[in-house]
Amino acid sequence: MDPLVLVPGLLCTRALYAPQIAALSVDGMTIDVADHRSDDTIPAIAARLLENAPSRFALAGLSMGGYVAMEVLRQAPERVARLVLLDTAARADAPEQTENRKRQVALAAAGRFDDVIGALFPLFVHERHENDAGLRAAVFAMARDTGVEAFARQQAAIMGRIDSRPGLSAITCPTMIVVGDGDRLTPPERAREMQERIAGSRLEIIANCGHLPTLEAPDETSARLVEFLNC
Repeated sequence: MDPLVLVPGLLCTRALYAPQIAALSVDGMTIDVADHRSDDTIPAIAARLLENAPSRFALAGLSMGGYVAMEVLRQAPERVARLVLLDTAARADAPEQTENRKRQVALAAAGRFDDVIGALFPLFVHERHENDAGLRAAVFAMARDTGVEAFARQQAAIMGRIDSRPGLSAITCPTMIVVGDGDRLTPPERAREMQERIAGSRLEIIANCGHLPTLEAPDETSARLVEFLNC
C-alpha cells in the first residue's frame, strides 16, 4: 500500500481531512499532510512537498491542493502512484477572481480577516449547509489557524498558477476526480473538463455537497477514497 500525501485547500488545515485520515488509518496507511502555507508560488509548494514526501506515494488535493497536485505531476510524475483531485479546476485564475482575491488579502491585512472568512463560508459549502453551525465553526477554526500572513501567501500562489489543462493528457497514473454537486467555486463542469482530458480517470459526484465534501459528506467521501486507494 503506497503512503498518501494530502494537500489541503485555501485556509484549510489537516482538519479538512480528519474523517478520511481516520478511515484510511484503519488499514495502516501512512498519511502525511503537506505544508501549503510557507511558500507563495504553486511550484515552490510542490517542490517542498516532494522534498518531504516518500519516494513514491499516492497524492490527493482539494481545491488549492489540487493545483499543487497537478504541479507535482509536472515536476515528478514518476513518483505519484495514484492521484485524487477533489473540488478543484485546471484553469488559471480569471481576472475577476484575481481582483477579488486581492481585495480579500487587503481586508485581512486591515484587520477584517473574520469578515473575509464569513464571506467565503457560504461559497465553501452546499446551499443546504449555509446555516450549519458545526461546519461554520470548523471552517473558521481552520482559517484562524492558517492566519493572515499564510492566507496572503496562499492567495499569491493561487493567483499566479498556470493553466494546467494542456498538461492533463500527460497524467498516466490512476486518477479519481471528486466534486460536490453543489460546488459553487469549482462546479462539476470543471471536474468533467479534467476527467475528459485525463485518460482512464473516473469522476465521482457527491450529492448535497459543496466545495468541502470531506467535511460535508465525510462518510461517503471517505468510502470512495478507501476504495480507490486500496484497489
